[in-house]
Amino acid sequence: MVRKPRLALIGAGHMGLAMAKSWIKQGLVEKQGWLAIIDPNPSEAALALAKSLNIIITPILEKDQAKLLETLVLAVKPKLVGEVGNSIADRLPTNTLIISVAAGVTLNQLNGIFDPRPVIRAMPNMPASIGRGATVFVAGKHADAHDKKRAYDLLSASGIAEEVSEERALDAVTAVSGSGPAYVFLLAEAMAVAGMAEGLDPALARKLACETVAGAGELLRQRDCDPAILRAEVTSPGGTTAAAMDVLMGSGGFAEMMRRAVNSAARRSAQLGSQT
Repeated sequence: MVRKPRLALIGAGHMGLAMAKSWIKQGLVEKQGWLAIIDPNPSEAALALAKSLNIIITPILEKDQAKLLETLVLAVKPKLVGEVGNSIADRLPTNTLIISVAAGVTLNQLNGIFDPRPVIRAMPNMPASIGRGATVFVAGKHADAHDKKRAYDLLSASGIAEEVSEERALDAVTAVSGSGPAYVFLLAEAMAVAGMAEGLDPALARKLACETVAGAGELLRQRDCDPAILRAEVTSPGGTTAAAMDVLMGSGGFAEMMRRAVNSAARRSAQLGSQT
């Protein structure tokens, strides 16, 4: 006899596993009743998680499981959403909530696969793996208040979650928070390399850069995230930080490069959607 599967995750990659771990940690799997992870080639990490927590992990979503499903989370690569979705859509109840975290895959594309089921498009980011993620979501035309509450509970389990009313905001969200961790990692990397160029031991330079970035991030969080005020507080007129700011904030400097980088990422997110 098949146990009632209320929640299924398709795709046990880094993001999928991060979300699953958060659901388990926050007790949402117990509340939902059941969790199935579907992945034809599960990683060792996925197999270990499934074994340690008695979670079902299977290569396919069986028909008699699918017909009882309440929520389906798609955490596959964007190019696979159509193939995966079309292979299971006709087996799902019409009230199954579909949540997609595939970058660039639009509500229109999701509706084309799963209509008339309610769909949610979401953009999480890498820090979700440690419970410090930032996720933004937008609801499709069939999603009601109950669906959005269910999506919020699942998405906020790994950090903050915010809803937007306009889907076009998701491309900018992808560029800022979705890709954003890489910008921060590059900053730490560049700081360490610059420190080495000034004569610091490589290990010390990396440690100082990483701890400075992490500490500054936590300070931002505790001070209600007003970066301009904090930057002013640490920048004394005529001091060392001011000298650095003259370079970073000058013509063609850090702010200009960041604007171009975010714009490029947003355009790529839109392109991914059109190619899916």
